[in-house]
Amino acid sequence: MSTIYIMWLRQVKRYLRSRSRIIGALGQPILYLLALGYGLGQVFARAGQGNYMEFLVPGVIGMSVLFTSMFNGVEMIWDRQFGFLKETMVAPVSRFNIMLGRVLGGATVATFQGLIVFILSFGVGFRMPMSHPAGYVLSGVFFMFLMALFFTALGTGIASLLTDFQGFQLIMSFVVMPTYFLSGAIFPLDHLPSLMSYITRIDPLTYGVDGLRGSLILSNHFSLGLDFLIMAALCLLMLSVGSYLFSQIEV
Repeated sequence: MSTIYIMWLRQVKRYLRSRSRIIGALGQPILYLLALGYGLGQVFARAGQGNYMEFLVPGVIGMSVLFTSMFNGVEMIWDRQFGFLKETMVAPVSRFNIMLGRVLGGATVATFQGLIVFILSFGVGFRMPMSHPAGYVLSGVFFMFLMALFFTALGTGIASLLTDFQGFQLIMSFVVMPTYFLSGAIFPLDHLPSLMSYITRIDPLTYGVDGLRGSLILSNHFSLGLDFLIMAALCLLMLSVGSYLFSQIEV
């Protein structure tokens, strides 16, 4: 447990010390909120879909969590190139505990980043329903953490197979953007063409964003129970895969 805590604390401290990283990671979510929220708001309302800003905010929070989580893999490659990972791996501790501590730290950081976007969204017009149960906000935070846990484990697993930043960035461009745009984060999942509907259903982010949307604005495509079960199962699966890939790293 001490190994897990040490790795978790290191990830969190690294994040808190980098103010430029915190501020820089907010640029894209705020741009999406302003450009899409206001730019497509009237179109969305005229289509009878209601307030687009309320619909969009959970998706933008999901985007922030996704990007922050996945790019935690860059830190592992950095540690690998500069020797810190080797020092950690040769220590007489479980590699699974090392990996789990890194993943939990990265997930905590990504969840915190999602909370910042959530708070800032009120400044651009986001409002939760008046009848919104207070406990559902905690449910939303929990879905943020599940998304963060899954994608941090995925990013760690991919980074375990690579040794250079360029390869990681290239793979991320083929994973992150399709995952985001096909998750229903910026469009409703109702009445999609059959092929598109199938694709969205196999996208892990779909269930995280849907659970977050159900928690924050009480409007979701699936049930919160189904969203939770799928995300929890995916987290367990990816932690298992990620820990196996991490254990195969040669130092």
